[in-house]
Amino acid sequence: MLTGLLTALALVLGLSGPGGGADRPLPDPAADVDYQLGGARAVPERVGTVVRDRTAKPTDRYDVCYVNAFQTQPDAKRFWRQHWRLVLKDDGDPVVDGAWGEWLLDLRTPATRQRLAAIVGDWIAECGADGFDAVELDNLDSFSRSHGLLDRGDALAYARLLVGRAHGAGLAVAQKNLAGFDGTRIGFDLVVAEECGRYDECMAYTDDFGDAVLAVEYRAKDFRRTCRDVGARVPVVLRDRDVTPGAYAGSAEAAQSSDDRRAR
Repeated sequence: MLTGLLTALALVLGLSGPGGGADRPLPDPAADVDYQLGGARAVPERVGTVVRDRTAKPTDRYDVCYVNAFQTQPDAKRFWRQHWRLVLKDDGDPVVDGAWGEWLLDLRTPATRQRLAAIVGDWIAECGADGFDAVELDNLDSFSRSHGLLDRGDALAYARLLVGRAHGAGLAVAQKNLAGFDGTRIGFDLVVAEECGRYDECMAYTDDFGDAVLAVEYRAKDFRRTCRDVGARVPVVLRDRDVTPGAYAGSAEAAQSSDDRRAR
């Protein structure tokens, strides 16, 4: 009886371990990945995992739904002005991630975290209803850009709420950013490792998530490094930084790393 209650509580809180059980399968590490946030495009035959924005349709592969969970999308400012109290502010001005022009969300209190989880949780539920297999929760590390207004505890408390929502919708959940934090401790099932080669973080992710890693690079030299370091174990894709639709950006290194994985 006690074991059953603890298991149920873990599921509610999003505390299940990596993989999350048979109802939440993970992507095939021997299949290539494509990162299509800038717009849908034809999926090459060798690609088994596709990441698309939550507003796009899933494919017939393993589909990951992108949700910007900790910051606002640049084109969503009108929406967030309707929820102005949930936007983080410093002296009355929104705190901005300057690299992307995105406002940070206010995670400082349980009340605001719950209200945000209701909004973002609905988006996550829509991903599940649309037929996605997993959800990528972007910007777990936004607290590091918050002018000291947020801390790691705020981010993780909010992340637990979203992981629980995703698992409740039958979706696996991908951690995004914050290398060195073992997200499996709060229920993350896999990780999208953005520019892990550039910042020497790939091994930190594979140490925590094993082969449940999808690696994305934006510079050719970083792509080659990531392929060399972890490409025999996990899929790696090279994309332009704006992830614009167009020809598949993989190269000989990607094809070779894929062949190496299948041979093992």
